[in-house]
Order: sequence, then C-alpha cells, then structure tokens
Amino acid sequence: MGSGQGVVLVTGAAGFIGFHVATALLDRGESVLGLDNLNNYYDVSLKEARLAKLLPHPQFQFIKLDISDRAGVAALFQRQSIRRVVHLAAQAGVRYSLVNPHAYTASNIDGFLNILEGCRHHRIDHLVYASTSSVYGGHTHMPFSVHDNVDHPVSLYAATKKANELMAHCYAHLYRIPITGLRFFTVYGPWGRPDMALFLFTKAILEGKPIDVFNHGKMQRDFTYVDDIVEGVIRTLDRPAQPDPHWSSDQPDPSASSAPYRLYNIGNHQPVDLLHFIEVLERTLRKTAEKNFLPLQAGDVPATYADVADLMRDTGFKPATPIETGIARFVDWYRNYYQV
Repeated sequence: MGSGQGVVLVTGAAGFIGFHVATALLDRGESVLGLDNLNNYYDVSLKEARLAKLLPHPQFQFIKLDISDRAGVAALFQRQSIRRVVHLAAQAGVRYSLVNPHAYTASNIDGFLNILEGCRHHRIDHLVYASTSSVYGGHTHMPFSVHDNVDHPVSLYAATKKANELMAHCYAHLYRIPITGLRFFTVYGPWGRPDMALFLFTKAILEGKPIDVFNHGKMQRDFTYVDDIVEGVIRTLDRPAQPDPHWSSDQPDPSASSAPYRLYNIGNHQPVDLLHFIEVLERTLRKTAEKNFLPLQAGDVPATYADVADLMRDTGFKPATPIETGIARFVDWYRNYYQV
C-alpha cells in the first residue's frame, strides 16, 4: 500500500486522531497530505507540536486550510492527486455546541459538503469519515448497534454528525463514491484533546485541584484507546465500501445500502464506570482526586456502549486495549510533554 496509490488526504491532521492516523499512514509508506485550520478551540501550541512531529517526514505535506472554505477545498482537490480521503476535521465537543452552534454548521455541514464535492469531482477511491457515538443520543438500548435507527440526537454536535451520515449516503448513492462512516466512542490516549475528561482530570489532579464529576459519577463510557481507533480507520480505508447485495428497500438496514456506503462503530465494547476510570487514573498518578459531584450536563448522555460485530466481521479487528494500559500511556506522555 505505498504511494503508488496516490496521496491520502487526512483532514484535521494536527488534531488528536488525525495526527495519529497520519503517523500510521506514513509509517507504512503512504504519501500523506495533511490539512488543518489550526483553530483555537483548544491550545494551538499542542496542535503545532503534533504537526512538528509530522513535518520532517519526506512523504508528508501540510496545508493550512479551513474545510468550510469552498474555493480553497475545490482548488486543493484540483491541484493534488488525491486518491483516498480520511476526513477527521470537524468542530468537536458536545458542550461547546451549546455555546457556539454556528461553528458546527460551518465545519460539520458546509465543510463536509466541500469534501464530498471534492471527492465527487475527482472520483476518489474511498472516503472514510469520522462520525460519533453521540448520534445514538437518547438511546438506552445497549449495546449501541449500527443497525439501530438514530433519530433522537441530544446535542447539535450529534445532529451535525447524523447529517454527515445522511449526506454521505446521498453522495454514495448519486455518484457511486465508496464512503465509510466510523462512529468513534470516547477516544483517549497520548496527544489527546485538552477538553476531554482524561486530560482535564490528569491536569487537575496533578495541580491539586478538584475535578468535576458529572451525573454524580453515574456515567459509563466506552473509552477507546487511540491506537485501536487508528487501526480501525486504516483497516476500513483499505476496504472501500461496497453495495450490500442483501440490502432490502422493504426493510432498510441503516448500516448499509444498495449504494457503496457503510457505517461501523469503533469502540472498546466494554463500558467503564466513570468512577472506576478515575480510580485507575488515581492509581497511575499515585494521587487521590478531590471530586466535585455535579448533575448531568445538557447534551450529555449517561452511558455509551459499542456493538462492534460488523467491524469485526468485515475487517477482522476489534479494539481491546484495557484502560489500565491506555491511561498509563497517556500519563507517561502527559508528564513528559508538560515536564511534570
């Protein structure tokens, strides 16, 4: 799978998952074009530090561009021989979508459309894009399955990602572009996002500050280690979506189609109680957290749990990194990066 297959465009390449995906693609000899707008949703210096690790690689090229820039994205596809796209750029975060909803439509709706248009006009071989476990919204039926309907989002972030799945289907159907959507479940690990729980908790505990524990700790998350996410992304990228010969328009399965369209969950498929997660972190840091128990936040869900049977069936892979291992690796990175 070398550069003979043209360039792989990785959007959001300076982001947490994008950085890891770009690194893994480069490690196996791919030519990677990384795109990012380096926005200030969180500390830009962390994005720049990730980028600094990618830039020395001879097969890596970076372009600073916002995906909502329609002309810019069109020109990029025109200039480059992009064959495959891993689309990870998005305005992330449930809570911020309550504060700044327009950032989500600009990036996740307009931006995604610009990527779809680029893929359409340049007949790319496969588009793999990030969706989210948040699309399951108000569901309490566990584990969450890609065969379930997801029509009850509880945040605008989730609604924009559900919209991405619908837009992707429409392009796969109209233009026969192979498109695969991946619903990521709570991703954590080295180089992680500072707005995510593990990062916030680690920083606060090391600084001797209290941590906010929502829903009075009665939360479960399917915490998924970043290397497992990357493995899932690359395995699906290598298998362009195909029309499902068994798909029936009488009983339409949401996860597949008569078009080259597929959806998969990528999660650790073993939800962890938030308080247990914090205990493992405390043991790793050898410090006890002072906990500030608070009610469930608007837009948040009490539990997530991924059914990964389809991913396993089609790619032979399922995430399995235990939180003990993943948290230890994150803490090692954190201490090293921030010199604490």
